[in-house]
Amino acid sequence: MIYIVMGVTGSGKTTVGQRLAERLRLPFYDADDYHPRPSIDKMRQGIPLNDADRAPWLAQLASLIPVWEANGGAVLACSALKEEYRKTLQTVPDISWIYLDGSRDTILQRLQARHAHFMPPAMLESQLQSLEKPAYGIHVDVSLSPEQIVQEVISKLDHMNPQSEFGVIGLGVMGKSLALNLASRGVRVAMYNRHVPGKEEGIATQVIAENPSLTNIKGFDKLEEFVQSLEKPRKVLLMIYAGAIDAQLDVLIPLLESGDVVIDGGNSYYKDTARRTALLSGKGLHFVGAGISGGEEGARKGPSIMPGGPREGYEQIAKYLELIAARDSKGKPCTTYIGPDGAGHFVKMVHNGIEYAEMQALAEVYSLLRFMLGIAPAEIAGIFKDWQKNSLGSYLLEITIDILQKKEGDELLLDKILDQAEQKGTGGWSAAVALEYGVPYDTLSAAVMARALSAMKTERVKAAALYQKQSPSVTINEKSFVTSLKQAYQATRIINHEIGFSLMREVSVQLNWELNFSEIARIWTNGCIIRSQLMEELAEIYKHEQRLLMAPPIVDKIRNARQGFASVVALGLQYGIPLPVLSSALNYFIGYSTADSAANLLQAQRDYFGAHTYQRKDKTTGEYFHTQWK
Repeated sequence: MIYIVMGVTGSGKTTVGQRLAERLRLPFYDADDYHPRPSIDKMRQGIPLNDADRAPWLAQLASLIPVWEANGGAVLACSALKEEYRKTLQTVPDISWIYLDGSRDTILQRLQARHAHFMPPAMLESQLQSLEKPAYGIHVDVSLSPEQIVQEVISKLDHMNPQSEFGVIGLGVMGKSLALNLASRGVRVAMYNRHVPGKEEGIATQVIAENPSLTNIKGFDKLEEFVQSLEKPRKVLLMIYAGAIDAQLDVLIPLLESGDVVIDGGNSYYKDTARRTALLSGKGLHFVGAGISGGEEGARKGPSIMPGGPREGYEQIAKYLELIAARDSKGKPCTTYIGPDGAGHFVKMVHNGIEYAEMQALAEVYSLLRFMLGIAPAEIAGIFKDWQKNSLGSYLLEITIDILQKKEGDELLLDKILDQAEQKGTGGWSAAVALEYGVPYDTLSAAVMARALSAMKTERVKAAALYQKQSPSVTINEKSFVTSLKQAYQATRIINHEIGFSLMREVSVQLNWELNFSEIARIWTNGCIIRSQLMEELAEIYKHEQRLLMAPPIVDKIRNARQGFASVVALGLQYGIPLPVLSSALNYFIGYSTADSAANLLQAQRDYFGAHTYQRKDKTTGEYFHTQWK
């Protein structure tokens, strides 16, 4: 849609246009910027422009409007005083005219207060004489504040376009937040939530009641009415748990038409997504599996979004995803087309695996500082604040600092939380896929197993009584240890990301997805749970490197950390502190950087008992041998 904010000089076209464009997440253009120099000089001298002066200016704007529409729309501030001017500009069907109307005195006061503009107040009279007020479009009184004007425009646009642009099914924490995010950007949103007597009743109506300022949202608890309220081709986002997707599709598909798009924004298994993509394709529908990360706050203010599936379906919803996504350091939306089939959900699954290990690594660092060194939580928070400022900044470190300072009364709330970690399954999925594709997955698998072990609380308590810890007689230099621990944590995080990206690389090659790792890292720099300073580096490194541990800046960091890393793990284990992720990261690195390993013995053993054969260093690659070992 093209929105043209019109009116005489001083009516506030530029201010309102800019704010409306920001609200709609569209580019803003000011027609004054396209006046040729002779016209600007005339107006500076108080000489009104005539139709001949305006003709080339209007022609240029008219030629640009279809380009802007093709790129997703725009807001243009343009006086467009006469009907013939507006006809010249109507080069596309979908133009919304917004006329800023006001009294001569009100506008004159504004002009007299305006500085450094080429249009002097004296020009107002000539413009008022030329003005032909449109009998159509949206008319708004300029005596309102710019915020009020924009809100009134949005409200009237909603009434002019009764059908909703985008539908959301499922109004849990994430679904509701994404619906409100869309609505707050000016999108007309329809919401549907199932009706369960005594449990889920009037959920959509409740969301609307809680957000009275958003007049562009509609709520339904009947699926048929919800679907009918959407403009075609329909765009429907499912925000329900993975196990309910197929049942929801069974009742939704008969209500849809060819060309409609269904988006699964939940944490679905990527192979299920590929199956559903094929199913809907056979019915003329597009199914887009979109991983969404950022939690409740991210969903409301700007998440990281990983869409995959048919490109045609993606292109129909791309502008909405870009509208609500977080922004990277250069202002680009943290979303991109990931790849076909279930690629989007696959990448989200790996994201969650990395997240598991990042969280576990922080828990282990905390354990070493508190239970081995005896540092108080408030002081640990101080150490983490220093790390946050000095190269290790991340969202997870940031929230950990807050957690370590949160008290309930005079006591630390953390100490009251049961040490039994739960999980939703995505971490386990990625570990299983790593096994399927033969990709080492040390840190991420260790994190999943650490959560499983934490669930054995009763047994752990009994075992702790049987195996009392005995601290070794080793003196630790606290300052030196904390320095080494920082290096160990930094190295673990690098290795953890290398492992996650390695799985993506292998699956991408085997399934011919052509994943762009630099782009994946870029959209993970903001909005998502694993956003960090490291991710900013990875976005650049993966433009030139395929293997993170081979990148020169990373090699230097790991080399500098290696000795301290090993000493931290060794001391921690001696003191009885479980370090599944830190130790597995170290083991992975040592194995990865060992040129001649003991795997030759494994091959000999396999050949001994199973005649599985082996290759020789001194023979041609690909040639296999068998030996009678006894």
